[in-house]
Amino acid sequence: MSTFCMRLWARHGLWLACLSTACLALPLPTPLEKLQRGLIALKQDKDHVFVSWRLLGSDPASSAFNLYRANGDSPPVKLNPTPLSGPTCYSDAKPGEGALRYFVRPVLAGTEYDASDSFTIAAGDAARSYLEIPIQQPSDGVSPDGETYSYTANDGAIGDVDGDGACEYFVKWTPTNAKDNSQRGVTGNVYLDAYRLDGTRLWRIDLGRNIRAGAHYTQFIVFDFDGDGRAELACKTADATVDGLGKVIGDAAADHRNPGGYILRGPEFLTVFNGLTGAALDTVPYVPGRHPETTDPTPDQLKAVWGDGYGNRMDRFLAGVACLDGKTASLLMCRGYYTRTNIVAWDLRGGKLVQRWAFDSAAGPAANRAYAGQGDHSLSIADVDADGRDEIIYGAMTLDDDGKGLFNTRLGHGDALHVSDLDPTRPGLESFSPHENAKGNGRIGASFRDARTGEVLWTTPADFDVGRGVAFDIDPRHPGAECWASNSGNLYNAKGKIISPRRPRSMNFAVWWDGDPQRELLDRTYVNKWNPADGTDARLLTADGCAANNGTKSNPVLSGDILGDWREEVIWRTADNTALRIYSTTIPTPYRLVTLLHDRQYRFALAWQNVGYNQPPHPSFDMATKLTRPATSR
Repeated sequence: MSTFCMRLWARHGLWLACLSTACLALPLPTPLEKLQRGLIALKQDKDHVFVSWRLLGSDPASSAFNLYRANGDSPPVKLNPTPLSGPTCYSDAKPGEGALRYFVRPVLAGTEYDASDSFTIAAGDAARSYLEIPIQQPSDGVSPDGETYSYTANDGAIGDVDGDGACEYFVKWTPTNAKDNSQRGVTGNVYLDAYRLDGTRLWRIDLGRNIRAGAHYTQFIVFDFDGDGRAELACKTADATVDGLGKVIGDAAADHRNPGGYILRGPEFLTVFNGLTGAALDTVPYVPGRHPETTDPTPDQLKAVWGDGYGNRMDRFLAGVACLDGKTASLLMCRGYYTRTNIVAWDLRGGKLVQRWAFDSAAGPAANRAYAGQGDHSLSIADVDADGRDEIIYGAMTLDDDGKGLFNTRLGHGDALHVSDLDPTRPGLESFSPHENAKGNGRIGASFRDARTGEVLWTTPADFDVGRGVAFDIDPRHPGAECWASNSGNLYNAKGKIISPRRPRSMNFAVWWDGDPQRELLDRTYVNKWNPADGTDARLLTADGCAANNGTKSNPVLSGDILGDWREEVIWRTADNTALRIYSTTIPTPYRLVTLLHDRQYRFALAWQNVGYNQPPHPSFDMATKLTRPATSR
């Protein structure tokens, strides 16, 4: 490798054609984001600071690092006597007083290269396991019937809006009078904000009175859709939406709300916004509309298309991002899953949204009709057939990268979905999910399936709505994920065998936290470790002063490998909605692994995590296999 290429690698972490074949990495994710090291330093007490940073997918396998600390205005001091070739974390003992600034320099073949981004702990900062981003809560509002409502920071996303390799943070503000689709009532406006890590607010988008507030109405996706290295934001908009520069979309005076608070008429739009400024880049009609023949449908017309006439099933939206051609990112916008199912793929080309394809269970080939009613409250994106292009796992059905049906299990709607290499002893990926209509699908309460073919590998019985189910590796004695759901008190291994009559109480999120290959349990505002020997939980973290979101769902704002080494962070809102707190582990790990953000399936999962009933991100591989492979550094 030339000196020029090594310096470019060290500075930017780009995929370069001139990288040597020694650059062994995770499966090549396309497109791959340029990332800084994401170095983070957290003061554990007055005598210890925990520092961690990213290993990038573009780093050669033999890369090492020198870690530096600068105390105040003093020159930086190298902390390690020999380059750090193992885990990308370090516990700095006796760091001294005053401001502490940390950075790393990559080392390759004995040569040290340019310094990474740095992180500073200000003089006098208290010990804590989180970073805090100040946020600006919208003012309280008053509904037309005189009800006062306030705002809570709700779902989040990350994306690099200026191309510097550092992520910005996006948050949806939800009014306290938000409604489920099945509930009547006028709601307050929904807002979307973008912040830098230091709390600088870049912009605020007001979705306006014609976008109802609730978990199923506003699904926003943040990603670099045009490949210019800067992220955009896309979501459904309407008349009176105001972009980040104050420009109104559509008719500023229009009010399409009916007496029940539902919005069943008027134009519907899809808008992509500039991630840095919040300016609307392009706005097109939302596809599909409420009715194929009119923008002002009657309740009977809506019922004929969607199954009810008041907007409950019609206004169930999902969204995602997928690599459908093996090269670029496409936006997915979806409508419906209880009855009619629509999934539309869009590309951003030259600043304009261009439709790639559309799938409709009520149109096209006759085989499409069987795909109605199979969607979940969320989706997953993964390359299930290993052809380099992503498929859309839409609950009990899956679409191929070309928008055509790949398979349909007919198991019906569910509330949760998990897709990964859940069983590493068999080829390919698997999926696990609970099912709502067990009485209508053969008394199947939860199913474990081959993600490529839809073959049902094993099931658990039920004759009622199974609302919760998860698949996480929490027991090192059994390969792959352990599975459990609310229709059973048992814990199952990846083969469907009962391995314990006791299962964790938590059936929510999971997080790699303590440094081993198994995941910990993330629920409400805590992280617990499952002890498979006696079937008990041990508390690892309680986020005091924070609150969870979405009622009984009790989700964080966002959870994933956001900063530091390969372990995951959790973002919660403070209970008073004045800040986002990014909690990060300070537990050392013996393992070294490329950042999960450079695994395509995982990165796309962070983009769609805010959609519908939030689901945790899964990578395309089994973590225990990856971390126990002999002599691995990836």
